[in-house]
Amino acid sequence: MTYRYITTPIYYVNDRPHMGHAYASVHADIMARYLRAAGHQAMLLTGADEHGEKIAKAATQANEAPRAFADRHAETFKDAWRRLSVEPDRFVRTTAPAHAKVVSECLSRLFEAGEIYLADYEGLYSVGQERFVTDKELVDGKLPEDKEPPVLRREPNYFFRMEVHRAWMRQLLLDTPDLIQPVQYRNEVLKLLEEPIGDLSISRPVNRLEWGIPIPWDPEHVTYVWFDALLSYVSPLGYPDQPAFSNYWPGVRHVIGKDILRTHTLFWLSMTHALGIAPYRRLYVSGHLLGSDGRKMSKSLGNGVDPLEAADTYGVDALRYTLIREVSFGFDGIVSNAVIEQRRNRDLADDLGNLAARTLSMVKRYRDGLVPAPKRYDTREETIIARASELPHVVLALVEEMKLGRAAEQVMDLVKQLNGYVASSTPWALAKDPDASDRLDTVLYTLLEALYSVSNLLHPVMPGKMHELRILLGGSVEPCWDLPWGHGVKPGSTVKEGILFPKRTGEDDA
Repeated sequence: MTYRYITTPIYYVNDRPHMGHAYASVHADIMARYLRAAGHQAMLLTGADEHGEKIAKAATQANEAPRAFADRHAETFKDAWRRLSVEPDRFVRTTAPAHAKVVSECLSRLFEAGEIYLADYEGLYSVGQERFVTDKELVDGKLPEDKEPPVLRREPNYFFRMEVHRAWMRQLLLDTPDLIQPVQYRNEVLKLLEEPIGDLSISRPVNRLEWGIPIPWDPEHVTYVWFDALLSYVSPLGYPDQPAFSNYWPGVRHVIGKDILRTHTLFWLSMTHALGIAPYRRLYVSGHLLGSDGRKMSKSLGNGVDPLEAADTYGVDALRYTLIREVSFGFDGIVSNAVIEQRRNRDLADDLGNLAARTLSMVKRYRDGLVPAPKRYDTREETIIARASELPHVVLALVEEMKLGRAAEQVMDLVKQLNGYVASSTPWALAKDPDASDRLDTVLYTLLEALYSVSNLLHPVMPGKMHELRILLGGSVEPCWDLPWGHGVKPGSTVKEGILFPKRTGEDDA
């Protein structure tokens, strides 16, 4: 049995989920679904990062205790994933006692090994990113992702000797060209590793911040939120000695946004190396989602699209489809209401939905709603059969590279091929010719069986609508990956008519 472990970022729960959260989680969920369909034992992890200064500050502003604030927002994220058909196997919370135990044990091991030391530190501190920053990271006096400039702080901190692992990290990236994808982010990290990266402050004094996991040997300090959160990738697996860790960790694939690239490379790789944990198998890094104005989505700019509102308006499956088709993973791209509506109307309603509706309607009209048995195939059918048969392997190869948009595009190309097949085969003309009955049976069966293949190939992307399609086709409602041609719909079974994607117009948005 092959194990695969897919993780989303462990989201900071100081606010409600936004489209960037949805983008990463939908990609991770689709990848996990494809891998499960192909027979892998896949585990999907997401969770809530609940400690740190931003949470404590947001809780104070909400007039809540940090624990109550974190509890409430963690449930908000769980509910969002349910509504977006994201189905994690594990939801980790950094406030969970089992996670805190792993963090404490890791800290103690590193301290005893001389990897952690206490020192006074003075530097610029970003409250937004909860880390000390350097002057060369600043643009116009602040980090690009922050609203406020960093503040000067001097305080005693415990430090992790990150710098001593720099040469190892650089060699790892040189030896493993596909470790970080797309490649431009690997090159970015290699550039950072050419110069000293310094050591990492991993504690905060309790006289400034109490909301965190205590440093085990010094109750006057709590653990830095990033050191805490990164270990939530291993704590749900029962690190270090539970079977789940030994089974799943070797196949781990992290899905993150580029704004946390530094923490998932410099911080996380050096931490795993010091702890004797094998490095992750892949780090998939997404770009930024842009609003309709071409600028990065931002609450302050008001140019974002709420993922839950979009799911309610356009349908959750249409949103999931748009997120993988419209913006290539790893690159910046626009996601707007207009973009979602266009994808829904053009790809899903016009191409796939219309094909299904026409096919089911013709079976109802010409064969009383019963699946006909195919007769002799000619080259047109043989071409379709060959393409449908090879697509599961083509799709999986792209999924392994986090090229989900291209994988779905390959399936939609088959849909376009089938629409062309309808036009060239003219089943409506065949129905008028008594001598063409066998030919009509073959054409209708080919369309039904190919649509069943499409429903399996696109199920990880649009689980709800593809389940609905299989019901209409009268085949097994459970998805079946890489099903041989002829084993989908059964001659003599009954189909139903239906509209998968009712066409939307701009007037509906008023």
